[in-house]
Amino acid sequence: MFFGKKTLFQQLHQEIPLSTPIEEVTFTVFDTETTGFQVKTVDRLLEIAAVQVKGLKVCEKEQFHTFVNPNRQISQEIIELTGITDEKVENAPPSIEGITELFNFIKSQNSNCLVGHYVSFDLITLKSELKRSNYRLVRMPTIDTLDLIGCISPSYDMRDLHRYAMNFGTRIYERHSATGDALTTAHLFVELLHQFLNRGKRTWGDLLHATENQNRIF
Repeated sequence: MFFGKKTLFQQLHQEIPLSTPIEEVTFTVFDTETTGFQVKTVDRLLEIAAVQVKGLKVCEKEQFHTFVNPNRQISQEIIELTGITDEKVENAPPSIEGITELFNFIKSQNSNCLVGHYVSFDLITLKSELKRSNYRLVRMPTIDTLDLIGCISPSYDMRDLHRYAMNFGTRIYERHSATGDALTTAHLFVELLHQFLNRGKRTWGDLLHATENQNRIF
């Protein structure tokens, strides 16, 4: 649960039995963009996006997106990488409001689990922003596509999302955009789920066990 002076949510996800078939699990695939990689200290959240995966399909009409005002100037390097300028975020909500909107989306979709590619960075970003407002992340099952790839194809050792998408033959959207990367990750994740099922793994419990990583528990 959250701790501190204020509480936003007691629980985000819908708990389900471990015996639940994977095709009945609802996933929220999300991504963030930031002003840099030092999110615990000087860098800040810029953008959040999410899309739903239900019934082993990407539900592109069920999306979430918000820019976030970092209250600091964006470097030219990040502008060139992401296309996010100071003008785009000057009227955007502060991080705590943007994250609250994301949590509202997760709850409204009755999500069972969060999914990301190299999701540790996204979680650290959210944790760091919430910590500045005296919040802590609520516990929620979280899956990293890197862990699922490691289970299915242990020989892979790269991290680049778009190279994985190319190798697994899935759709590729705009790079270094939270929405584009969330959609690319979602389609990659669905392909990985199908391959996981083809290996005889059928249940929510099988998926959690195969991708278990204590460092990534949300």
